[in-house]
Amino acid sequence: MKRVVIVGGGFAGAYIARHLERKFDTILIDTKDYFEFTPSVLRSIINPKHMKKIQVFHKDYLHKAQVIVDRATKITNKEVMIGELKIPFDYLVIATGSRYQDIFKEADIVLPNRAKELAEKHEKLASAQEVLIIGGGIVGVELAGEIVGKYPNKNVTIVHSKDRLLERNTPRVSKYAQRFLEKRKVKIIFNERVEKKEDEVFVTNKGTKIKTDLQFICTGIISNGEAIREGIPEIVNDHGQVLVNGYLQAEGYENIFVAGDVTAIQEEKTAHSAEHHARVIMNNIKSMERHHHHHLIPYIPKSRLMVISLGKYNAIFIFKNFSLHGKIPALMKWAVELKTMIHYRTGLSKL
Repeated sequence: MKRVVIVGGGFAGAYIARHLERKFDTILIDTKDYFEFTPSVLRSIINPKHMKKIQVFHKDYLHKAQVIVDRATKITNKEVMIGELKIPFDYLVIATGSRYQDIFKEADIVLPNRAKELAEKHEKLASAQEVLIIGGGIVGVELAGEIVGKYPNKNVTIVHSKDRLLERNTPRVSKYAQRFLEKRKVKIIFNERVEKKEDEVFVTNKGTKIKTDLQFICTGIISNGEAIREGIPEIVNDHGQVLVNGYLQAEGYENIFVAGDVTAIQEEKTAHSAEHHARVIMNNIKSMERHHHHHLIPYIPKSRLMVISLGKYNAIFIFKNFSLHGKIPALMKWAVELKTMIHYRTGLSKL
């Protein structure tokens, strides 16, 4: 059997491993030993028990694939290296994702990368009165919604460098999110950037001073492209993203595929998009193995539906220029989470 090595066990990597493990010698390399439904990780900081609902061990849904829990340190056109260990491949899938940068290196600053890290800050949040959220994009807005939904008496401040929240969406969506949060006494500071910390006070580029008990950095996303840059630097751009062609192959390497946040594709980086990448890559690897190179499926970036949570009982459904807010979108997101986790826990590919 030909070997497929997958680096990254998120939405794209886990999906591909599940669907190729019976046809290929499949190896999944991931820094954690579980799949996680990332769109719901923020709820873990107000309800740590929710973490168990959105995680499943790789070994529990993979029946033939080998799982290596470690970090790839170098990726070449022939092998993946983990320290001195070399893992050769016939096909490679790079799905290493992205992360938030810890720009202040402070113990009380939280990066919303994983449910585990958030759950560990649950008690800290419970006792905090002044909460700072740096960044008013999707994650910053969702986090604020979760916090005020659980703790309506806390003082939450969002500092956003743009002139409106969720600026990549329509003004209607931005206005709804702003009204929703401000109605719940969230203070929003627009057109300013937090630049430094002086003693216990954070200071913006315009001199605004904010004293807080707990801070969240929800800006400064970078792609996890370090291992690829170590071995194949010519396919990595200045942002750590991997350059791909129309079939999601790394530029110049037909047996190396790239999926999810680490791609250089200009589109909203969502779990929905990552799964679409995974389907294209899975089919293209199968076609190449059958020597049907002329049957490769192209990936066409396009607007995809999105649901932005505003706490447990409210959300915004977005598709192109259409948006719907309220309890129905919140129920939709819950249903997608439930369906996804049932798939992984039962081994079903469809419901």
